[in-house]
Amino acid sequence: MNIVELQQAEKNYQGVEALKSIDLSLQQGEVLGLFGHNGAGKTTTIKLILGLIKPSAGQVRVFGEDPTGDNAYHLRRQLGFLQENVSFYQQMTGREVLDYFAKLKGCDKKQVTDLLEEVGLAHAAMRRVKTYSKGMRQRLGLAQALLGQPKLLLLDEPTVGLDPIATQDFYQGIARLKAQGSTIILCSHVLAGVEKYIDRALILGQGHLLAEGSLSTLTEQTNLPVTFHLQGSNIQLPSALQANAVDINGGLKLHVNQQQKMATLQQLLTLPSLENIDIHMPSLEDIYTHYMNEVQHREPPR
Repeated sequence: MNIVELQQAEKNYQGVEALKSIDLSLQQGEVLGLFGHNGAGKTTTIKLILGLIKPSAGQVRVFGEDPTGDNAYHLRRQLGFLQENVSFYQQMTGREVLDYFAKLKGCDKKQVTDLLEEVGLAHAAMRRVKTYSKGMRQRLGLAQALLGQPKLLLLDEPTVGLDPIATQDFYQGIARLKAQGSTIILCSHVLAGVEKYIDRALILGQGHLLAEGSLSTLTEQTNLPVTFHLQGSNIQLPSALQANAVDINGGLKLHVNQQQKMATLQQLLTLPSLENIDIHMPSLEDIYTHYMNEVQHREPPR
């Protein structure tokens, strides 16, 4: 059984097509990166999975059931959700907030102490939320999402306001949850931090599914070039490579097809004037930019 399954899911808001014929399936233990520009349909997709809205067409199933059906309360106890801009009762302490949500979710309050420690808020547990910084509120929101050890975790810009060390700790926590069998949907604009923690990426644009697959699959589909940064004085490239090279400060930048990477590298290593070489493989950010450029250059509907 798939943990999440969308079949030709669509959502219209007063004539506006927010999501158009989306197919998606997620199995236990998968981490999906959900990406797209503002208004691409990411939030609508999350709301459909959470059961906050119903699809205008198609089907949505979570743990094999309709998330808006009669059994929705039971399903939601297995979910964790962190929205981008978290907000809590300002007069409550951090611990009171988690105690409150633990009671709502019907989970053991003993988790609260452990979660406060895990997200680095143990020292501020008895302080009122109104004294928290944005980053502290974000960490409190993450602790709330982790209550009850959810089987499905949906995170929308979870590292907003976190410093680099806290961000690294967060992603290590994601890896632990994945190892425990949790399924995770992760939305983020900071693509460089997400790349090595996701199994698949789903890229939306204007409500359409633009691309879906592992990073290796998307890299192959886009056929983006490998970039070599060459440093040295008076580098003389073989004639076959010269057309793909441009001058940069202190060297050259060379673009080649992925299939030519090893053959090109072997040629470059024979150059006597080469002092240093850096190789840049297409990243998640490069792949995302590729598909966003495609959306921007599409002809508007008539």
